[in-house]
Amino acid sequence: MEPDLPAFLERCAQIREHILQMKNPHILSHFDCDGLASASITTAFLTQHNIPHTLQIVKKLDAAALSSLSGKKEIIFTDLGSGCREISNLHGDIVVLDHHQRAGIPHLEANPYLFGFNGDTHISASGVCYFVFKTHVHLGIVGAVGDVQTPLSSPESLNCLMLQDAENSNAVKKYTGIRLFGRASRPLSQMLFFADDPYLPGLSGDEQRCSQFLSTCNIPLKEGERWRTYLDLTQSEQAALISALAEFLSKDGSPTKPQQLLSENYLLLSQPKGSELSDAGEFSTLLNACGRNNRPQTGIGVCLGEAGAVQEALSLLALHRKNLRAGIEYAQANLLDFGKFFLLDGRGIIPDGIIGVVAGMLVGRGQKPILALALDSDSKNTLKLSTRATKSLVESGLNLGKILNETTPLLGGVGGGHKIAAGASIPNEKLEEFLLLFAEKLQ
Repeated sequence: MEPDLPAFLERCAQIREHILQMKNPHILSHFDCDGLASASITTAFLTQHNIPHTLQIVKKLDAAALSSLSGKKEIIFTDLGSGCREISNLHGDIVVLDHHQRAGIPHLEANPYLFGFNGDTHISASGVCYFVFKTHVHLGIVGAVGDVQTPLSSPESLNCLMLQDAENSNAVKKYTGIRLFGRASRPLSQMLFFADDPYLPGLSGDEQRCSQFLSTCNIPLKEGERWRTYLDLTQSEQAALISALAEFLSKDGSPTKPQQLLSENYLLLSQPKGSELSDAGEFSTLLNACGRNNRPQTGIGVCLGEAGAVQEALSLLALHRKNLRAGIEYAQANLLDFGKFFLLDGRGIIPDGIIGVVAGMLVGRGQKPILALALDSDSKNTLKLSTRATKSLVESGLNLGKILNETTPLLGGVGGGHKIAAGASIPNEKLEEFLLLFAEKLQ
């Protein structure tokens, strides 16, 4: 199916007018960065138009989440719904704003797959919400970055059109620079010390070596009494730092390649300069920290500018990064080769809120998908499954979302997602059956 931009935009406008007629809609959204950004765009629009509404954030669209919707007359799904056949059992006025692979349930829906676009790479749910509601474009950018759809400027994508809107309205400035978290807000030594994507062997987690490395770069680390960030550096200083990092990593035998140090980045011009909210990548990490540590309302507060929300989110971020570092260290030592896939059994070790993030950081260790397991924090009888793959595996025909969507209902579970990344929940006692089905589907 060829991409049909006019039809996509027409559907978005149709849904916008439809929602304006709602009396008291209930928003149901996902707990990750894209879901929180989507929910925030939607609630901001409804608030602007004085439409009363309620908001609910969930980890997954399972039986418990669906039963909570009983009696709701107007429901807006954001970053959820497209792959869930069970929503056909709901009654009332239902709208789905999503970018996941579809199960073909007939509802009023804005989804890139309906119009020839790819929901894995061309647009995220927050981008869909932006095109529907035409507000808070910077949150659409944040959600796409959080869903790892960069670079957003790829000309065939809907993200590119959204980015153009953001630049034309002076909401966002695009630039190429270092990929590390903290480039906008952290002193240089702290940016290197906390680096985990990409991980910098010999520097990450070693404060003394970070300081020693920076001392060899001949870059002033302070401006007066203030510590300088990467964005405070001149262009020549930025280039010198990246060149020195590439040389350091090559000498250390690191698997991190020099090109992995650079990325297309996005400054959010409406946010305080030098803050965690001024960089789309840092903003997205902050939202993930809120959602994955069971404080989604804090993330919504950050998006909507509520007083005190940022400070609360920063404390959650510290906990998030601590858990993530511990999870990565465990995964590196305990990844199992199951022939057709790698298995990470994080049950009782890695929280279910970050198991997918950890799995994503293992991708690329071999041309096999990753299957990661965690205990479901909401139900002691349930397992959380997260699967991740490489782009080359997807290009060769792998579709993880389809596999989980087809196999987990056979075991009393629920699952789905993207070709390259998908998740599911199944009863504990069904794990062995699932492993056999998963291996069979990978043939």
